[in-house]
Formats: sequence, C-alpha cells, structure tokens
Amino acid sequence: MKAVFLFWIALAVALSGQALDFPTKLKDLHAPADARTVSCDFEFTNRSGKTVNIRKYESTCSCMSVTVKDGKLRYAPGESGVIRANFDMGNFSGEVDKSVAVYLDADPEGKPSVVLTTRVHIPVLVTAEPKTLKWDLGGKAETRTVRITMSHAKPIKVTAVTSSSEAFKRELRTIEEGKSYELDLTPVDIQSPSLAIIRIETDCDIPKHKTQQVFGVIRKPTAGEAAGKP
Repeated sequence: MKAVFLFWIALAVALSGQALDFPTKLKDLHAPADARTVSCDFEFTNRSGKTVNIRKYESTCSCMSVTVKDGKLRYAPGESGVIRANFDMGNFSGEVDKSVAVYLDADPEGKPSVVLTTRVHIPVLVTAEPKTLKWDLGGKAETRTVRITMSHAKPIKVTAVTSSSEAFKRELRTIEEGKSYELDLTPVDIQSPSLAIIRIETDCDIPKHKTQQVFGVIRKPTAGEAAGKP
C-alpha cells in the first residue's frame, strides 16, 4: 500500500514538472523592530525517480544571500535538503517580499524550476503620511498636513524638522507627546516650481527608524489632473 502511495506522489510530481518537492514556497516571517538579519529555511525532498542536480541558486536582491545545507547540490530519489535565505534588514520596514530562484540541470536561463519567497513583516515605528504633498503651479498656497504617528512600546518624540528648501513654511504641532504629531507645510511662492525634502528627526532608540522623509512639490498638473478639475 505504501509503495502504491509513493508511486502516485512521484507520478504527480513528474507530471507537474517539479523534481524537487517543497511543502511551501512562500514563508511569512515576523521580525523584531531592531532585527538586523533574519533567516528562512525552505525544506525540500526529491520525490522523482531520478537523481536531481541543483545547477545554481540566486537571490533577486543583493540584500539576500542564499545557502544550501552542507553545500549539497545532488539529490538521489527520496533525499531531502534545505535552502536557507538570509535577509539583511537594512532600512526596510513594513511588508517586504524577497525571492530566491532555484535552477535545476535542464532549466534555461530566466526560467527556474522553483521560486522561493520570503515575506518579512517588519514593524513600522514611525509613520509619516502622506509621503508627498503636491500643489499646482499658480494655484492656491493652501496649508497641507503630514500626520506623524508613533507605534512603539516607548514614547518617540520629534526632535527636529529640516528642509532642503525654504520654499515651504513649516509648523510642527504636538497632538500627543511621544505618540502623535502634525506637520503643516505652506508654500511661500506658488508661482515657481519647487521640490523640498523634509527630514523628520526623532529620538527613536533604533537607528533605522529614527528619521523619516516626506516631500513637498509645486508643479504643473498633468493633463489628466487638469482634465479632472471642475
């Protein structure tokens, strides 16, 4: 009975073109806010009736390195192995997908047999929304607001707001100390195109969450935007 069961598994794999069987090709990881690296293991088994060679494996991003357990690339029928993806967190936050392509002997370039995806959920401790505030050239110099929200066990205070340009007046308002702030931006001259990078500095104890950037833009509206005006 067991032999019949294994036969049908092998047949199904052969028909699907998958020589290596991965129980899952997408894994979700929840990383701490201060994590610098995370690792994700993808287990697999050769369910086919022949030896399978892993010709190469590569990440789609320089922030991820890939290893195969014991450096083993040749798997006889029934043998199992592990591919490990190591993700350098850098300044990433939020939900991030990173993939690994696994090429077997017969795979042409650009068409790997297997694509493994690590989905990392990284806490966002400081949120500034919207990221970009836009004004129409020659329009109204209205004040617009960026909402700054902290999501941390400890209070996070805004310590400074600086700009790459003096084209906008800036006013920071405290809604709840250490939790919520609002930053008002008002154009000084709405008749000239301008781009300002606004840096929001905080006292967050995790360096990569310490600074946020938003943008103020005065520009000519696109044709689509102009057409949509009353």
